[in-house]
Amino acid sequence: MSISTISFDMNGTITQGRFVDLVWGEGVPTLYARSRGIPVDKAKELVFREYAEVGEQRTDWYDIRYWFKRFGLGEDWTGLLMSFRSEVAPFPEAVEVLERMGKKYRLVVTSNASRDFMDIELAAAGLDGYFSSLFSCTSDFGEVKKTPEVYARVCRALSISPEEMAHVGDHPLFDYTAPSQLGIRAFHLDRNGAVDGDFVVRDLKEFMSRIHPDRRQSGAKEVA
Repeated sequence: MSISTISFDMNGTITQGRFVDLVWGEGVPTLYARSRGIPVDKAKELVFREYAEVGEQRTDWYDIRYWFKRFGLGEDWTGLLMSFRSEVAPFPEAVEVLERMGKKYRLVVTSNASRDFMDIELAAAGLDGYFSSLFSCTSDFGEVKKTPEVYARVCRALSISPEEMAHVGDHPLFDYTAPSQLGIRAFHLDRNGAVDGDFVVRDLKEFMSRIHPDRRQSGAKEVA
């Protein structure tokens, strides 16, 4: 069965991680420091301790609204995200790959990021127009990680079989093993060259060439 849909992870795959790191590591602690009248370094210590107490296995950990309420920071979480909007950056090859692959395939994002982050980050990167659907496993499915069931629900939402989808992302378990178990053609994106294997690609251009091996030498040619 031929592939009709390409699924991309977001952070670490099509967008770089500085935006997310700054929101959680600088933005929230700075607001906390101001609200409590304490130094930012002390606020970071307290905020990071709270992050650890909640833990990555709860969906609340990914929810900026939850943390604003927990820390008593008001309701302008959108303002915080927008204040770091200029830090959003796609990987250098992302736009070209999405432009070309979008001519043949339906493109979607499957991420564990919350929708609050996804919407702002993709818009700031100028990438939102390439995707027909966005799936957040925390916001949409109540899951903290991308499991085979999450991918199954994505396929059902798109009315396709797993064999009709390819997925790429930078986590070996959640972006390769989990979708592969379902029958999705999956690839682990390892930009640092630390892992080898038939399922590993170094950037999104290599991923595109693996989906289209006959286009490997394409320059001006387009995926169409």
